[in-house]
Amino acid sequence: MSHPLLTAPVGRALVRLAGPTTAVMALQVVVALADIWIVARLGTDALAGIALVFPVMVLMLNSANGAMGGAVASALARALGAGRGDDAQAIVRHALVLAVAVGAAFTAFAWTVAPAFYRWLGGRGAALDRALAFSDVWYSGAIVIWLNCFLAALLRGAGDAATPARIGIGASLVYVPLAGLLAWRIGIAGPAVASLATATGAALLQARAVRRGRLGFVPKLGLGKRRWQRRLFGEILRVGALGSLSTVAASLTALLVTALVGRFGTAALAGYGIGVRLEFMVAPLAFGLGTGLTTLVGVAVGAGDFGRAVRVAWLGGLAAFAGIGAIGWLVAVMPQAWSRLFTAEPDVLAVSVAYVTRAAPFYCLFGLGLTIYFASQGADRMAWPVLAAFLRLAVATAGGWLVAERLGLGLDGIFAATGASLVVYGGLIGGALLVAPWRARPRVI
Repeated sequence: MSHPLLTAPVGRALVRLAGPTTAVMALQVVVALADIWIVARLGTDALAGIALVFPVMVLMLNSANGAMGGAVASALARALGAGRGDDAQAIVRHALVLAVAVGAAFTAFAWTVAPAFYRWLGGRGAALDRALAFSDVWYSGAIVIWLNCFLAALLRGAGDAATPARIGIGASLVYVPLAGLLAWRIGIAGPAVASLATATGAALLQARAVRRGRLGFVPKLGLGKRRWQRRLFGEILRVGALGSLSTVAASLTALLVTALVGRFGTAALAGYGIGVRLEFMVAPLAFGLGTGLTTLVGVAVGAGDFGRAVRVAWLGGLAAFAGIGAIGWLVAVMPQAWSRLFTAEPDVLAVSVAYVTRAAPFYCLFGLGLTIYFASQGADRMAWPVLAAFLRLAVATAGGWLVAERLGLGLDGIFAATGASLVVYGGLIGGALLVAPWRARPRVI
């Protein structure tokens, strides 16, 4: 029997799959605003400390939700689209084992290597202390965070975007007041504790939904002689490893640009942290739309319908170009209004405005590239998105260093290079799909 997502109208199916997750991500934008407002009330050192933690923190979240999470959803969607019920059953087990393993690795990293990273990024004194106070707590729950993200990915890959969306909305509504209360009582570690508490609750609720058959089947998690299969780990890791390379490139971009900015002092670091938060806020909107693309494209590719897969990718990509581009331009023409939401210190304001006016106008291309990246996960075609991510890294970091140090343009040059890197990223991913649409791979005889 044909999968229902193969015959549903593309626009309606995309709205049904991407709509709930995009709504959650839109709420996450509000949560992010509230989050940075809470941290800002703790002072400039707290803002600078969070700016130090953010690059690696975003690496983990983007890996869990996007790179590896998208690979989990893609593997399940392709299995279901091809009618491979036994593989779909087994993918659930393999995904949960990977979540535990990778989560434990991030906890070990945070407790051993992360302090040196924060110092390398320019963290000193009270700012470094605040970074460690947050980081040590947040990463202690990395396994729970990965399990939560993978359970949501499994549900979305099976075509149920509504369940993780409802749970995510509830968790977000609990998080904000809890983070504010705990920040007031215990300082910068408060938001970390609140994040782990809500992630644990969400993971338990999603696990219950999976056990009740929301994947379209009830997973069999018991032991068996074919419990672990290298082929099925490969189904996930083939896409997830390339996606993770792209995520690493994005995080290296953030890390190295943060290091470049950190050389200009704490005020510059705090201002950059406020400005770049806008990118971290619009990226979830692309993620929300992109998760629907991963499932729809994955089901279509599993069934061999590559024409439908390409149409789905372009529909989602152009929607992100318009929507995220509108947000970027709105903030770019009113940068003072954005920056004053978080600080009134003149030096910090000036840096935030300088970043936003040079980078935000190109968020339209960032949104286009990121949504087609998620579609590429569903298609198991990750080469161009990975190349684009590394070219973005080169333009933003090597280019930023060149114009700042060799041409003497300082922070303005670094931020201009960041904007140029967004053009490269979106232009290459979109251009590659336009010139060479996805097709079935030749069979190896």
